[in-house]
Amino acid sequence: MTEFIQLVLAGTANGCIYGLLALALVLIYRSTHIINFGQGEMAMFSTYICWSFLNAGMGYWVAVPLTLILAFATGLAVQRVLIRPVQNAPELTIVIVTLGLYLFFNSLALWIYSGVPKPFPLPTGVRQASWQVGDIFIVPYHLFIFVVLITLMLALYVLFQRTKLGLGLRAAAAQPVSSQLVGINVNLMLALGWGIAAAAGALAGILSAPIVQLEPNFMATVLIFSFASATLGGFDSPPGAVVGGIALGNIVALGGRYIEFIGTQLDIVLALVVIVAVLLVRPAGLFGRQAVQRV
Repeated sequence: MTEFIQLVLAGTANGCIYGLLALALVLIYRSTHIINFGQGEMAMFSTYICWSFLNAGMGYWVAVPLTLILAFATGLAVQRVLIRPVQNAPELTIVIVTLGLYLFFNSLALWIYSGVPKPFPLPTGVRQASWQVGDIFIVPYHLFIFVVLITLMLALYVLFQRTKLGLGLRAAAAQPVSSQLVGINVNLMLALGWGIAAAAGALAGILSAPIVQLEPNFMATVLIFSFASATLGGFDSPPGAVVGGIALGNIVALGGRYIEFIGTQLDIVLALVVIVAVLLVRPAGLFGRQAVQRV
């Protein structure tokens, strides 16, 4: 039983990271109905920027907010410069553009920072030693990740449900033509959505980096798990993406331990199994809305 609880705690921490990046994917999908395949690499490059600030001597609690601001500005610029000109093009065109983002940020990171892994520090004030409660060891950093995720979800809830800006973002995503008729700047709302998604992705990268060493491909696996999380929770449900991430984190942790042939080397297979199973049984995900078409 102790081992099971330990695995659940670790799986929940990893699931929070998957849920954060899945949340970024969902925020973009809700507004543009496309999947940003470059989301993980944008997060990776933002994490390198944060590492550069920290390596230059900047404090953690200054470097992280500054990185998130830069990530937000990058997301906004990407939408304005690259996505907006092709937003009315076939979906395949936009997908190819996002794949181009993947290659661009990956190559840029490799060119600037090389492929040598770099250690990323824990947040200042978060202890490294575990707390022991009975036979269970609780990692403070895992609790920190969970608190960050809950705080972000509450902030987004207030933004989308209690502010005029959030109402504009929701309206532009749901009914762009009607929104324009009532004076909402839809292009600005879409750009802000990309900015928020980029900042959420950057946060996922910064939280992942202390667990695995920072290198240009370190978010690739996280992105696959995040796709599975968004598919499980529903690509049109931000809370579903987070719940899906936590659920997937536990599926991977428990499956890797108790399904003998999987272990830690084939855990990504579980993510692919989840994607296929959800698409076959409930394509909209657990919390997504089924599309209804009149014939």
